[in-house]
Amino acid sequence: MTLLHLGANAIARLLGPAEAADAVEAILRGGLDPESGPPRTGVPVPAGELLLMPAAADGFAGVKIAGVAPGNPARGLPRITGSYLLLDGGTLQPVALLDGPALTSLRTPAVSAVAIRYLAAPDASHLVLFGAGPQAYGHLEAARAVRPLKRITVVARRPGPAEALAAHARGLGLEAGTGGPDAVAEADLVICCTTTRTPLFDGRMIAAHATVVAVGSHETQARETDTALVTRATVVVEARSAALREAGDILVPIAEGAFRPSDLAGTLADLVTGRLRPEPGRPRFFKGTGMAWQDLAVAAEIFRAAKAT
Repeated sequence: MTLLHLGANAIARLLGPAEAADAVEAILRGGLDPESGPPRTGVPVPAGELLLMPAAADGFAGVKIAGVAPGNPARGLPRITGSYLLLDGGTLQPVALLDGPALTSLRTPAVSAVAIRYLAAPDASHLVLFGAGPQAYGHLEAARAVRPLKRITVVARRPGPAEALAAHARGLGLEAGTGGPDAVAEADLVICCTTTRTPLFDGRMIAAHATVVAVGSHETQARETDTALVTRATVVVEARSAALREAGDILVPIAEGAFRPSDLAGTLADLVTGRLRPEPGRPRFFKGTGMAWQDLAVAAEIFRAAKAT
């Protein structure tokens, strides 16, 4: 069996954010139980951390080997490295090798897009976007694919990248500029994709109709949102097991005694299958840490698209 090599350009050509979100939804509608997925394995290495994320479902198996190298940006190199090996589920023969960072840059926004489809107001038009790296660009595209965005406010530590992302958004025909954390008070949708370890904004400022998505960390003590938001919001996660294992946004409020595991409203699977219908009158909060089944769902769809061309 010929092994397909799918680089970043091929991935971008074969699958867009809406199609990737459809793939994530489809695997959940098909009955996949995210709670049964194996935890990611993190191995400390001299340059940072090596992550291993295996999964099997829907006729395929696969594993992502990702490197997190905090010192790389200073060298002009990507912070996230790695590859994804996709295998035939029946024989475990390798069928494709995908660029790992490109897959992650598509998969994570796709998962967020699924959450936004079910949580955000249908007419959500003002996005406040924290971060200005690859995930911020990917999330802008994904959010545009599922909601009628008109206005973007970029909030980032460095003015240069923040303005570059705002300029990119203006090039897409959106009203866009940079701002500070207080911009969340006027937001319909807030997306956080940063490497911060402390909350980015005051959760009391989030409007009752707004939705917040946070995907920047998978560490027990790192969080982009504060306890005020978590206790106010309808909280949805990818899987309870993953959130209670590695989502600081959830675990810190639990440790403070302000939130209980039973306070979690539900999961993406609950949203997709209709088991969860968020109540009106309070913010909605989706916390994602990234799970191996998501990489598999999107990688398999990319492979199908490649074979069809």
